[in-house]
Amino acid sequence: MKQPPRGRNFFFGPGPTNIPDSVLAAIAHATIDFNDADFLALYESCVAGLKRLLGTEQHVFLYTASGHGAWEATFANLCTPGDRILMVESGYFSDDWAKMGRKFGLTVETLAADWRRGAEFGELSRMLAADTGKTFRALCIVHNETSTGVCLPLEEVRRLLDETGHPALLFADAISSFGSMECWMDAWGIDALVGGSQKGLMLPTGMSFTAVSEKAMAVHENAGLPRYYFDWTEMLRRRQKSFCGTLPVALFFGLKEALRLIEEEGLMAVFARHHRLGEGVRRAVRHWSGNEGPELFCTDPARVSDSVTAIRMPDGHDAEAVRETALRRFNVALGSGLGPLRGKVFRIGHLGDLNEPMVLGALGAVEMSLGINGVPHSPGGVDAAMAWFAEERQPGITAAH
Repeated sequence: MKQPPRGRNFFFGPGPTNIPDSVLAAIAHATIDFNDADFLALYESCVAGLKRLLGTEQHVFLYTASGHGAWEATFANLCTPGDRILMVESGYFSDDWAKMGRKFGLTVETLAADWRRGAEFGELSRMLAADTGKTFRALCIVHNETSTGVCLPLEEVRRLLDETGHPALLFADAISSFGSMECWMDAWGIDALVGGSQKGLMLPTGMSFTAVSEKAMAVHENAGLPRYYFDWTEMLRRRQKSFCGTLPVALFFGLKEALRLIEEEGLMAVFARHHRLGEGVRRAVRHWSGNEGPELFCTDPARVSDSVTAIRMPDGHDAEAVRETALRRFNVALGSGLGPLRGKVFRIGHLGDLNEPMVLGALGAVEMSLGINGVPHSPGGVDAAMAWFAEERQPGITAAH
């Protein structure tokens, strides 16, 4: 009989992610009435904390759903069948979001992109300028594409909309960037920002939200898609101004603790930590890429993600075999390739409740798994990450607002 693995599982998927012990303890709270005044105070403090993390003073609507539910809520509340939507291709998740829009009867047009680099913004500017009738209802973009490890500059997208005088609403999926990297709703002019509980917020999957601008709320008044459970107007009639139905009470106790941890560390320090950990992973991969080994999937150094790194395998070698070895031999869980990247890519998530020794443990398991599976690489990637982590001074992050 096979013996179960000992020690703690090192979970390095890009979401859901590691949950701090204090958050787990907070979630294990006795159930209370969500109409009780004590819960309402908890709810309001959590929403205020989310707004601080997002850099917004506008509306936030929450749902008992994963990020896909928040995608659906955003379309349902802001669109009418036949609306033209411009989707910026970035990878598996932008494609999935586009499929959802088409199911709703929206006319979704795609700005095609190389998944390894992300969209060319010169082409985006030309598409916006060519829409002389201003018929695009919304421009949708995944800020941080979890499947590829490519992060696109949302502030640049807002600049292009403004320069072309295009009134399209800016929809942003910030599910794997919010709480890990800079993402400022009001300063960057985002009209509908989608986020979830299971990544930078360090909670279980099950709660998501859309932060909504006043401009978008005006559009909502005349949006024509059917809705009820996700209807913002219906939510505004409720005491909590969110949710149509029972609230996930336990998650709010966890959310309060997660917000406390983030603000205790300091938001800019959280971003700097994610950059430091992400760069350590990238340095390991760059070292492994010698001897025709695995390489960073993202080829644009200016667009690498600080919450997840996608790693492209050498031709003829299976990423799933490496993942299987890491899990079965070393109890380290890595992210798989999604869609057409299945078997060609594996992913290392480095977001949430992590530090340098945890990352080094995962990198060590990956390097051993590469060797066990006969994958060509240049040994010493862990040493490259260690050298980076050991530096006394690390580059910081400058706030955008």
